Amino acid sequence: MMDAAVRLRADEFYRTNYLGEDDGRGLFGHVPLGPDAILLHSNDYLDIGRHPRIVEAQIASLREVGSGALMSGVYLQDDDPQPVLQRRLAQHVGAESVLLCQSGWAANTDLLQAIARPGDTVFVDSKAHQSLREGVRIAGATPVKWRHNTPEHLDRRIRSKGPGIIVVDSIYSLNGTICPLADIVAVAREHGCVLVVDESHSLGVYGPDGGGLVHQLGLAGEVDFVTASLSKAFVTRAGLIACANRFTDYIRYTGPQAIFSSALLPHDLAGLSAVLDVVSSEEERRLRLHKVAERVRGTLLAAGVDINGSQAQIISLVAGEELQAMRLRDELDHLGVHGSIFIPPATSEGGSLLRLSLHAGLGDADVDRITSAVLATVS
Repeated sequence: MMDAAVRLRADEFYRTNYLGEDDGRGLFGHVPLGPDAILLHSNDYLDIGRHPRIVEAQIASLREVGSGALMSGVYLQDDDPQPVLQRRLAQHVGAESVLLCQSGWAANTDLLQAIARPGDTVFVDSKAHQSLREGVRIAGATPVKWRHNTPEHLDRRIRSKGPGIIVVDSIYSLNGTICPLADIVAVAREHGCVLVVDESHSLGVYGPDGGGLVHQLGLAGEVDFVTASLSKAFVTRAGLIACANRFTDYIRYTGPQAIFSSALLPHDLAGLSAVLDVVSSEEERRLRLHKVAERVRGTLLAAGVDINGSQAQIISLVAGEELQAMRLRDELDHLGVHGSIFIPPATSEGGSLLRLSLHAGLGDADVDRITSAVLATVS
């Protein structure tokens, strides 16, 4: 039987999060979507989730090979579809080598288990993704937090604690701020630190042919490890670790998830290969996304709205307490603009927010509706 304490905690969670004070919708409720609803939940930044070329590639793979050989990636030969695609992706991000895995979470936790040892110091930006923090915890390393996007504070931390591993996101998922990567690289090199950059929200969106912010800034040779979830602009179920050739086999044969999880399925690989073609060739989608993001940010900033420092396609509205975030969501929902609510533990206590993930499929009229709705709810 379920332990009584667990049952009580589950009951309390349900009462707190599903039984709201206003209309009974609670934290996870939603209003019916109207025909003109603007959905800003998805991380499909380039609006290619239903691209015919990608869908057809996946269908063709399913018909031809089904689920394929279900086995650990350590058994794949160099001419198997996954290693072939890994070489293409390495070229795309400007790295010597890429290792594909099941998700961005798997990429970060597996990498940190492979490169960090118990007692190693890992310097973690205060807004770094939870998967990076979890990798540090699993590895038994010692996390040292430093002030978000503040290289000077990082420098002081390293002088105090000694060199170690630095982990950052290139674009931070909660508030859309952009990491000052060149400055972080300079600090890492001065102190002899290993640098890990999570490019989940910049891959496909920035850089030559969407190769990411590290590639765009010409820092690929200066960053030791790049990781990414491919369920954002790359709209597939996978993650990657990009690094020098000498590390690839080491991670493949020492990372627990690389060893003990099955390789990617053939239709996922076929879809990802088609995504790479689309992302590389349809530059107009990136240009449109940046135009949309600039317009929304500019309009809100001009009106005095706090957009939490956003510099990219992710815009978050600071709400404060959880009930305030729920009410903000409700008001926007009723205006037909649907964002994502974030509360602790995804945020700090009292730091709940509502995130709007913009995408290239938004028209000018959509942009006007989004900004009008936000101004109507936060004024």
